[in-house]
Amino acid sequence: MRVLVAPDKFAGTLTAGEAAEAIAAGWRRRAPADQLDLAPMSDGGPGFLDVLAASRGGRLEPLLVAGPDGGRVPAAVLVAGDTAYVEAAQASGLHLLPPERRDPEHGSSAGVGQLVAAAVDTGVRRVVVGLGGTGTNDGGAGLLAALGATATPGTALRGGPAGLGSLEGVDVGPALERVRGVELVAATDVDNPLLGLIGATNVYGPQKGLPAERLPVVDAALSRLAELTDRKLALAKGAGAAGGLGFALLLLGGRRVPGIELVAEAVDLPGRAARADLVLTGEGSFDFSSRSGKVPAGVATVAAEALRPCVALAGSVLVGSREMRTMGIESAYSLVELVGEEAAFGDPPASLAALAERVARTWSRGPE
Repeated sequence: MRVLVAPDKFAGTLTAGEAAEAIAAGWRRRAPADQLDLAPMSDGGPGFLDVLAASRGGRLEPLLVAGPDGGRVPAAVLVAGDTAYVEAAQASGLHLLPPERRDPEHGSSAGVGQLVAAAVDTGVRRVVVGLGGTGTNDGGAGLLAALGATATPGTALRGGPAGLGSLEGVDVGPALERVRGVELVAATDVDNPLLGLIGATNVYGPQKGLPAERLPVVDAALSRLAELTDRKLALAKGAGAAGGLGFALLLLGGRRVPGIELVAEAVDLPGRAARADLVLTGEGSFDFSSRSGKVPAGVATVAAEALRPCVALAGSVLVGSREMRTMGIESAYSLVELVGEEAAFGDPPASLAALAERVARTWSRGPE
């Protein structure tokens, strides 16, 4: 039996590659004759560069950029052919700051702009920016400033959304000139707009540390940025990705693509699914947010097009069987339900391997 193993990261515990290896280890214990094809995945968030480097090759250009709080953090640009890839989470990731230091009202995406500038300077024709897993919520104002955009007052773009409410004017012309001649692509993990009830602030602000009473204030600040630049783009799909970095890239003439589709093409997921008998996917929390733009839904779509069943392994499963089947997933199995929360977090690779071994009992046909 041929099994394609295509999980996302298990946030905070396992990278996508580690998750794929753990699933494979457990599966082999139960079905050693099965042929396993490991295809770690990403939707544009953390791990985006690792997955693409493994599939596309190329060279990594290391550098130091500004983190969400202004401190320096290591990051890289992947150059493969005439395309450079950037992972926004490397510069603005939520994981870069412990909970007690998270301050999304003052956090800046300037480091992502520095990465884009470095990517442009490699001389490529296209720059793809993976968006997801960020701890900033500044509408991409920091990115614009790092690329040369100016504002009145002069520092308003650089200090997070806290400074945007006082904006009097914004000139993105210098930033447009900085990226002239380069195709920009925003590979997003979500399709939310920048503003409103389903926008970046109201949907994702709380998980970044924004208190409920501050959500209207921050949304209003981003609205001010949109009014002075292009409010129509603020309502576009994906403009709210990564705290509004999608909006900034659209302002610079970029186009938006679902990150999972870009990665699936890069790793030839359709071809590999067609050669498999079963497709496995997974992520840390399989919930309602998994339905749009996330790895499990994207992998399930590819599996369905290849007429192959898809099964999910997750840290926790928070959707019912009816909902998961609308995504194209036959069954989903919970790590927490199998070994308990303490064990799941105590030794994630071993726990995920144990879950995979159990799933193989049901889904592996054994030797053909």
